[in-house]
Amino acid sequence: MRAFFSAGNTRNYAFRRQQLQSLHRLIFEHEEEIIRVLAADFGKPTAETYASEIAFLYQEINHTLKHLRNWMRPKKVSTPLVLQPSKSRIYFEPKGVVLVVGPWNYPFQLTLAPVVAAMAAGNCVVIKPSELTPQTSALIKHLINNYFSPEYLVVVEGEGAQIVPELIDKYHFDHIFFTGSTRVGAMIAEQAGRHLISTTLELGGKSPAIVERSATFEVAARRLLWGKFFNSGQTCVAPDYLLLDEEIADSFIEILKNNLLKFYDDPSQASRHLARIVGKERWKTLVGYLEQGKILYGGQYNEERLYIAPTLLQVTDLSQSVMQEEIFGPILPIITYQNCSEALEIIERNPYPLAFYLFTREKKKQNWYLEHVQFGGGAINNAMVHLSNPNLPFGGINQSGHGRYHGYEGFSAFSNHKSVLHSDTWFDPDFKYPPYSKTTLKWFRRLLG
Repeated sequence: MRAFFSAGNTRNYAFRRQQLQSLHRLIFEHEEEIIRVLAADFGKPTAETYASEIAFLYQEINHTLKHLRNWMRPKKVSTPLVLQPSKSRIYFEPKGVVLVVGPWNYPFQLTLAPVVAAMAAGNCVVIKPSELTPQTSALIKHLINNYFSPEYLVVVEGEGAQIVPELIDKYHFDHIFFTGSTRVGAMIAEQAGRHLISTTLELGGKSPAIVERSATFEVAARRLLWGKFFNSGQTCVAPDYLLLDEEIADSFIEILKNNLLKFYDDPSQASRHLARIVGKERWKTLVGYLEQGKILYGGQYNEERLYIAPTLLQVTDLSQSVMQEEIFGPILPIITYQNCSEALEIIERNPYPLAFYLFTREKKKQNWYLEHVQFGGGAINNAMVHLSNPNLPFGGINQSGHGRYHGYEGFSAFSNHKSVLHSDTWFDPDFKYPPYSKTTLKWFRRLLG
């Protein structure tokens, strides 16, 4: 791969465009297989698979193809008077051979979306899918092997805890892109740091949703529940917990219950519209959370089917693990608050969330929360959908991640921004060179002061 990259094979526009079109064709020609393996790995509904794993990638590839030629052009920037006669340019060159480590929760899309960005930027890519979704991982390897040269894209399977550290120590990567937990992300950042490898870390955290008394209740409830229980809550930007104005708590909770019944029917029966939990250990952790509050709705579970019903959980003790750890499951803790300051205090117990959602029609409240809450991205009067806009950079802050991608930001993350000053030679005054004189200092003060 290093030789293939060094030979310049990946640099030109035609090659990059052709390879992105091949990736689009790979997905299009194997939609049914993608749907099948995701259903096999953790019961993902067909509609959710198409929307989040397939259509999302189509959108990302199409957006990239539309703008790639323009992104690749050197960017003109202004040049100060003291450096005239000169022109300044920023050139975007590929970083080289990069490593993309994918997660299990959206194992097809979240593995290949960063690959789209890396291909657009002209890199060769080593791809490590999650071993927790083995059928999806095997399909990714099979398809990549069939559509691409191994000198350009290659898939490495195996136990992530063993394989990824070995890859980083044994091979020189020019960038590492990781999507997963904050704990593992910190370990990868530490190891990459020892080798001075740049990283993009897409992590997680406890993303709050707030419903104020001025919200449009029915719309807020539907959008909030959809964002929370899509993929059974196994989404890094899912609303992790709900902060509810105490004056509207009882009435809004009833609206939540009514909509959950409409969405998923009887919670005692495993709905075909709800994905299953990815594995037994994760399922046991989630079941343990059910004991840490009062169940207002749902709470049923079935170990054999790895099923947990969509659950509303009233929580008063914020020191419990359900309010300390990212839930990543179909359980929505609900905490009431009296005013904005109290809501902010609760959020700051788990600072720097990846996402933040606010439901209110008051512009003053919207501005207040946007000024006071530090988060990666989010939405006003909506949930989770912000990441589907390729023009919005996606990523976290501090514990929830480092770096951004999607659209241009993905291309930028996998590119070296090479800054170059082009100077003419027809004007080259003597005063700037030694031996310096009073005139030199006079001009320096005028031009540089």
